[in-house]
Amino acid sequence: MQLPSLEEIHNATQLVRAVMPPTPQYSWPLLNARSKTEVWVKHENHSPVGAFKLRGALVYMDWLKKTQPAVKGVIGATRGNHGQGVALAASRLELTSVIVVPHGNSREKNRAMRSLGAELIEHGDDFQAALEYSRNLAETRRLHPVPSFHPLLVHGTATYALEFLKGAPGLDAVYVPIGLGSSICGMIAVRNALGLKSKIIGVVAEDAPAYAVSFREKKAVSAVANSRLADGLSCRVPVPEALEIMLANVDHIVEVSEGEIATAMRAYYEDTHNVAEGAAGAGLAALLKERDALCGKRAGVVLTGGNVDRELFLDTLKNI
Repeated sequence: MQLPSLEEIHNATQLVRAVMPPTPQYSWPLLNARSKTEVWVKHENHSPVGAFKLRGALVYMDWLKKTQPAVKGVIGATRGNHGQGVALAASRLELTSVIVVPHGNSREKNRAMRSLGAELIEHGDDFQAALEYSRNLAETRRLHPVPSFHPLLVHGTATYALEFLKGAPGLDAVYVPIGLGSSICGMIAVRNALGLKSKIIGVVAEDAPAYAVSFREKKAVSAVANSRLADGLSCRVPVPEALEIMLANVDHIVEVSEGEIATAMRAYYEDTHNVAEGAAGAGLAALLKERDALCGKRAGVVLTGGNVDRELFLDTLKNI
């Protein structure tokens, strides 16, 4: 897969700006003290759907409408944030949307998708099962299948990376959570396009280690994905195209435990009063895990989303 050029990322930014302004990046003093380094946080939790996924969906849906104007509806699979992005982007273009989620998915993310106009279907025990079912439904219901990883989704995620790397210049390292890979590939595209030397470090949950295992083995290896907190990272089948980009550009991948993710979620709340879902907390968890190596440096972390169910978040805050 070819990464987007700077011109393509600027073009994608124009599409995104029609719906949302740039999200902020801040350096929080309490978080700096906790991590023993200067930390810059990219606040993708401040998007209209509370996560970065809207960006890629807007770019993909614009392309779909222009190239396949006869399409009336779309379908996709998600643990929540991608589905919210698809639902909102589809509704803007007067397309129907069907979203498939696994059983036991986040109740509040499900409510959000329905509120954005999506028809919600529950199927399977994890994301991969929901994804495979959505592909079957796409054919039987004559819906366009919106992939969960695609070059145009990377164009979209690269728009936040461009904002971040320009707004917080001189980052020595950037920690990026990995679901299927669009986010970290967008960050790589911008780092390379700007000619920067920032190390890009991927982050996965220990309970969803497929990309970490694949990175070590240098080939796509499936692994069980059952992280309770980081549902957005619970993908068990890596995308070979995404892995290829990571192998060529990522410095290393950090695995973080449920306890480390919970600690990071609490740290975000205590130090910045921002709510981070588990997948978003994973990036900070990895940074805190490696903080001794970061002393005297400037590090970036992506708060990818804040969509966490109330009961789960309260349980995380109490678990001290």
